[in-house]
Order: sequence, then structure tokens, then C-alpha cells
Amino acid sequence: MTNELLYVQHSVTERKGVCVCYLFFSWLAVFVGSWIVYVEYSSYTELCRGHDCKNSICDKYRKGVIDGSACSSLCEKGTLYLGKCFTAKPKSQVYSGSWGDLEGVIKCQMEDAPHYDLGSEMEPRKESAAFNKPTKGTSVEKFREMILNHLKAKVGDQANLADLATQVLAITDANKDGHISLPEAHSTWALLQLNEFLLALVLQDREHTPKLLGFCGDLYVMEKVPHSPLYGVSLPWIVEVWMPAGLRHSMDQWFTPSWPHKAKISIGLLELVEDVFHGTFGSFLMCDVSAASFGYNDRHDLKVMDARYIVPEAIFQEDIRQQRCEADEDCVYGADCLTSCDLTKHRCTPEVTRPNLAKACEALKDYVLRGAPSDVREELEKQLYACVTLKGSAEQMEIEHSLILNNLKTLLWKKISHTKDS
Repeated sequence: MTNELLYVQHSVTERKGVCVCYLFFSWLAVFVGSWIVYVEYSSYTELCRGHDCKNSICDKYRKGVIDGSACSSLCEKGTLYLGKCFTAKPKSQVYSGSWGDLEGVIKCQMEDAPHYDLGSEMEPRKESAAFNKPTKGTSVEKFREMILNHLKAKVGDQANLADLATQVLAITDANKDGHISLPEAHSTWALLQLNEFLLALVLQDREHTPKLLGFCGDLYVMEKVPHSPLYGVSLPWIVEVWMPAGLRHSMDQWFTPSWPHKAKISIGLLELVEDVFHGTFGSFLMCDVSAASFGYNDRHDLKVMDARYIVPEAIFQEDIRQQRCEADEDCVYGADCLTSCDLTKHRCTPEVTRPNLAKACEALKDYVLRGAPSDVREELEKQLYACVTLKGSAEQMEIEHSLILNNLKTLLWKKISHTKDS
């Protein structure tokens, strides 16, 4: 009898222990889940401020400070609206958007500090009195002169900047009435301060930049790129934290198009390198050549997704010279534009250590080699590794730079030119 009582007491104690453990872990799960939801919500509300951005822009539009082709649709008709938030930094809001039958990407600026910051984006922030240039009474000719001087400061004294200024004036006349109003000029001047908008102008006749659909102040709408990033798959952050880097890298390469399509996309990136190096309106440096910066359309034409880190070489060199340094690691902009530190002056030197082509080949190496046909793989690998090891500025090694670039394009093109994928 005593043994039976002891057994019953022991069983009851065990059940109590199980219940306590169950309650503890249930409470822990609820706590952790609530904390995750709170962190995610806080992060979202801090990053995604599209509502504030729209209110600010529309307030200025209603006051007659700014105008543009997207203003009426955004602020009056309600036919342009913000969809899903893709913002990575609070100062640069990015949303999917719908504008009638058009699908686009809406970008809006949110920062007020008027300075250059090599640690973030190499472009001036909004002045505290935003949209105050040009001033009232400025003639169209004077505004044209302002545009020319600004472009000259951005990309250098190029021979055909007058043509680019004419294109800017054509865009400024948003309602196409043959006249440029002061609010329209305010919007265009604010947009000209942004690297991405400037690059869209410079490469508007090329296929690698999404088309500008409209603007209102420094909010602008770009053509939607249906496939982005260039490769990889989006995973929940909790999976990202625990996944080994090697496995993540391999997984990124699984979710890619067929090899002929990858070859065509790769040719597009090589063509972009050509376009921004000694292009029609000066040279640009590609300072973030990562998969997230690029995408492609249904025809597998490469498109630039984020051009904030494709910067005019003249502006980069002017700003990096002023950067104090103790080591080469202090002389970096974005992820990929590194110069060296002059230890005698403790200032950064202006010449980048790697040309755009080397950085593009680094991004393409695993992407285009995976699944490559056996009859081109060995030569393709040889050309890519020669490309990746390029050093110094493109001007210093222009012949070798051009030779490798043309060899890569020819090799890829010959393999796909007879297929429907071309």
C-alpha cells in the first residue's frame, strides 16, 4: 500500500513538472514571438515612411512650390499610389507603385542634412529650405545656364553637355505646354542633385536603365523591373541569421535563369560597363556591383535597380581627396570603390584600385560559370579570372581593359547568337 502511494505521489509530481515546463516554454515562445513582431514592426515603421513623404510632397504641390508630371495623379486624382515598401534606408524611400495601367517603382527623399557623406551616398541632401532654386524671376536662359554649370560640376567639361541640358529642359516642361513654370523648375533642380536621376538622363537612350515615368518634386517614378535581384532568393531573416555563408552563396546560384539567358544578362552588364566608362557624358564609377543593384526584364535585358552608387568620376575624385585617412580601409565609398591612403598627407588618393570591369566580372564569375556549356567553360573561366585581377584605373590600362571586355562579350555572344535566347 505504501509503495502504491509513493508511486502515485511520484506520478503526480512528474505531471506537475511537465505542466510547469510546458507553461514555461509556452510563455517563452509567446515572449520571443512578441519581441520578434515588435522588432519587425519598429523596423518597418522606422524605415517605411512613404505616407510622410507623400504628405510632404503634396503639401508643397498644393502651395505651388513644386509641379511635375506625377503631381496631379499623386495628390489630386489618387491614380498614383504607393504599394509595397522596399526601403533599405530611411532617407531614401522606395515603394512599388501603380499609376493607372502602369506598374512602377516610386522613390522619394526624406533627409534634411545639407552635406556630403562618404559613408553613405555621394550626393547632397536636401537643404533645409527645400525647392528654393531657381529663384523667382529667373529666366529660362538663366535656368539653362544653371543646369549647364551643375552638369559640368558633376561630370566634367564634356563637349556635348549643351545637348544634355536641352534634354533636361524638355523633361522640365512636364505638362508639355511649351513653357517652364517656376514650380516645374524647382522639381527638376531637386532631381538633378540625385545620382540615380542623373544616370537615368545620361543613359536614357540605352536599355540598361529603367525609364523615367514621371516626377513631382524629388519624388520620381521609374519603370518597374520584373525580375530582381540579379540572382538569389529572399529568405526570412531568422533563416538568414543561422544559414552558413557558403550554403547561402550556393543557394543564390540555384535560383537563376537558364544559362543562355544568364549569358545575355551578363553581356548586358558588360555593355553597362562600356556605357559608363568614357560615355557620351563623361565617366562614372560603379561603387556597388552586387546582385541587389541589378535586375532584368522578361527579355533578359539587364536593368540597373539602384544607381545611387554609380557616381560621376569627377565628383568621386573631388570628394575622396578631402577624406582623412590612417589606412587604405578609410578610403572606401560604397562596397567597391577603394583608393589608397597617402600616409605623408593622411589624405585619400583619387584613383580607384580596381576598374569597373574587374568588379563586374567578380559579380558574374560564379553566376555565368554555373551551368556553362563544356565547350566554352574553360575559356570563359580563363577570361573571367584575367578580368577579376585587373588593377588600377581603366585609363592606365585601357588597351587590356578593352581587349578583355570584347573577348568576354564575343565569347558569350557567339554561343547564344544562333539561339532564340539572343
